[in-house]
Amino acid sequence: QVQLVESGGGLVQAGGSLRLSCAASGRTASAYVLAWFRQAPGKDREFVAAISRSAGATYYRDFVKGRFTISRDNAKNTVYLQMNSLKPEDTAVYYCAADSGYKLVTSQYEYDYWGQGTQVTVSS
Repeated sequence: QVQLVESGGGLVQAGGSLRLSCAASGRTASAYVLAWFRQAPGKDREFVAAISRSAGATYYRDFVKGRFTISRDNAKNTVYLQMNSLKPEDTAVYYCAADSGYKLVTSQYEYDYWGQGTQVTVSS
């Protein structure tokens, strides 16, 4: 079992940047595919990006390609989401998730563990 705690959210102007972090404790993070999801008010939770156990592969939703970068440091049991060129439509609660499988999956139902979320607000 693994526990996930996100940090790094906040208020930023459009065009700005934020870096989210998700620290894993319990079982080592390298045993999991890690991903970021987000949920805006009144909308369903949606997949943002995922990274493989060894960080050898990543996958992004089209709406963040070229702007967001997912990375991980297994020695620190941490996954990151660097968000650049932020837009007001990126405003949401961002969640870190862990999947004990091996594939980069986009369905929230495939992920076994979740953090509590961190709020990102982008002002226009």
